Amino acid sequence: MLWPTEITVEHLAALGLVLTRTISLCLAAPLIGPFALGIRIRVAAGIALALLIAPLTTSGVSRTQTTLAGFLVAAGGEALIGLSLGLGVRTLFVAMHAAGQVVGQMSGLQLSEVFSPGAGGKVPILSQLLFLVTTAVFLIIGGHRRVIEALLDTFAWLPPGHSATPESLVGASTALLSHSFALGVRTAAPAIVALLLATLILGMLSRVLPQLNLLSLGFGINVLVAIAAVGATLSGAAWLLQSELDTALRTMQHAFASW
Repeated sequence: MLWPTEITVEHLAALGLVLTRTISLCLAAPLIGPFALGIRIRVAAGIALALLIAPLTTSGVSRTQTTLAGFLVAAGGEALIGLSLGLGVRTLFVAMHAAGQVVGQMSGLQLSEVFSPGAGGKVPILSQLLFLVTTAVFLIIGGHRRVIEALLDTFAWLPPGHSATPESLVGASTALLSHSFALGVRTAAPAIVALLLATLILGMLSRVLPQLNLLSLGFGINVLVAIAAVGATLSGAAWLLQSELDTALRTMQHAFASW
C-alpha cells in the first residue's frame, strides 16, 4: 500500500487509465448501459471497479504518457478496450431484441408497445419479453461475473498504458456480429416459419371460403400463432443464448490476448 507522499504522477496516470477502461465498460455493458441506468450510477460503478482493480495492476505507464497528449492517446486505447468488451456482450442482447421486432412485425404485435429502460424507448412487447429472458439467463449463468472476469483478464494481458495496434479486434468484432446475427435468426426462425404456414393456410381458406372475413380473422390467428411459437421455443432460445455468450466471451478474450 502506498502512502500519499509516495504517490507519483505515474501512479495517478495509471489510475486514470484504469478508470477510463472500467467506465467505458460500464457505459457499454448490458444491464447497466447505455440506457438501463442513469449516467451517474454507471460512472459510480466504473469508479468502484477502478478503485478495486487499480491496486492489483502493475503500472506500465511511461514518462511520455504522463503528459497531457500522451495520456489522452493512452486513454483512447483504454476506452477502446472497455467499449469493445461491453459492446461485444451487448450484441447478443441486441440480437434477441431484433428477433422480437421481426416476429412482432410479421404477427401484428408491433402495434402493442411497452416502454423498455434497456432500449431507452418504446419497443414491441415480444422484444421486451425476449430482452427480459436474455437478462434472466445472463444473470442465472453468472454472465455479470464472467464479464468482470474478462475485464480482469484484459489487465493481465494489456496493462494500463499498453500501446499496440488492435489488429485482432476487427476480426473479433466481425465474428461477434455474425454470431449475433445468427442468434437473432435462429431465435426468430420457428415463429417466422409458423407465421408463414398460418398465412399460407389462411390464403387457401380464402380461396375455398371467400365469404369469410379473413382479414380480421387472420390478425387474431397470427397473434396466437406467434405467441404459441415463441412460448414453445423460449427454452431453446435461452439455451442458445448461453452457448453464444460463451462464444462471445472467448472471442473477445482471444482478441485481447493476441492484441
